[in-house]
This record gives sequence, C-alpha cells and structure tokens, in this order.
Amino acid sequence: MRLDKMLANSGFGTRKEVKKLLKTGVVKVDGNVVKDAKVHVDPEVQEVTVHDDIVEYREFIYLMMHKPPGLLSATEDHHQETVVDILQEEDKMFEPFPVGRLDKDTEGLLLLTNDGQLAHQLLSPKKHVPKTYYAKIDGEVTTEDMEAFKKGVTLDDGYETLPAELVILEAGPESQIEITIVEGKFHQVKRMFQAVGKTVTYLKRLSMGELKLDEDLELGEYRELTDEELELLQRR
Repeated sequence: MRLDKMLANSGFGTRKEVKKLLKTGVVKVDGNVVKDAKVHVDPEVQEVTVHDDIVEYREFIYLMMHKPPGLLSATEDHHQETVVDILQEEDKMFEPFPVGRLDKDTEGLLLLTNDGQLAHQLLSPKKHVPKTYYAKIDGEVTTEDMEAFKKGVTLDDGYETLPAELVILEAGPESQIEITIVEGKFHQVKRMFQAVGKTVTYLKRLSMGELKLDEDLELGEYRELTDEELELLQRR
C-alpha cells in the first residue's frame, strides 16, 4: 500500500495534505524518515510513525446512510450527484462504494464500504439476504396480492421472482405495505407491483439482512456502523 494512501486513510488529511506532511520529515517507517509518498508499506508488518506517534491503520470503513431521493447509488457520475458525493472527505479517502443500489427516487438504508468480501457476501444471490421495504401503493393491496407474492410473480421480462413476504399495513386507494424480498433485480419492488396492476408511489428501504436503518438519521445523514451492527453482517 502506498504510504500517502495509508496516512490519508488514517486521518492525516487529503493525499495533497499528506504529501506536504511527508516533506516536513516527521513521518518514519521502521524508524527511518520517509518523504516519498509513493513508497509502499505493509501496515501489518512495518511500524509507521508521525511525530514519533505510532499510526494505527484501519483498512476498512463501514457506513450506514439514510439515502435521500435524488442521488444515484454509485461512486461517480458525470452528470448527476451520487451518494459518495455527499460523504466527508475523510470518509471518501477510503474509497467506499454502495453495497447494492437504491433507485434514484428511493430513500432509506444504504450501506457503503470498501470491504469487497463483505459486499460480495451480502449481494450474492446464493445468500438470499432479506431486504425489507416500506411502500405506498396507488391502488388497494389485497390478500390475493399477498398470496401471489408468497408464490412469486412474473415480471415484465418474464422473470419469475422468488417468494416475497407482503404485509398490508393499511389498505385503501393508497395502500401502505411492507415487503421483504431476497433478490435485488432492477426496480424489483416496483415491477412486482406492476405485475399485479398497481404502482409504487413511495419506497423506503428499512433493513438489509440484520442491519436496520437508524431512524435517528435524517435524510442525507450517515454514520459508521457500531461493532454490534458490523458483527451481525459478518455472521453471514
């Protein structure tokens, strides 16, 4: 790993700021002053110090975001704002990415991390990680819809979904529901309701696996996962 990346990820500023720091001669690797940002170090083996204080390196970052509508679930886009764009610079340094995606107009729980192995575990179709959503539906959701979802429905492209659990919170011209799916097909919840002749007008993800959205987070806010939350995800 490059020395400047390690120091940036450890909270010593942007890559540009780290390079200035290195030029002052206060950074040492195994007791030797290093000023070259491109030098590669192994934080597991080598000791890196700044002002003679040992740098405790952290490799991964795990963030829970209450995604607001209007942002793309992507790391970058040339035309539209993404969820990574609203992160603080000290968090961007870890180069996190969204685990899975929420549609641009969908809000709710979004996990961002640079831990590729954990992301793979959560997104692997074989794992069947449940994802629960709250939604408002244009049209009355019925017990027949619940039964249809329990069996799986056929989407517009002919794909047969796996069984999903549909709970009616409030029935009426604009129904309120919760739905739990174990897949992540493109626009899946919206397309499942289209398959039964109804339209999703509002969609919010509440949970992913054992991780539940912290309702104290306002739209657009995020925080690091607690040790307990991270342990729940890593059990999968």
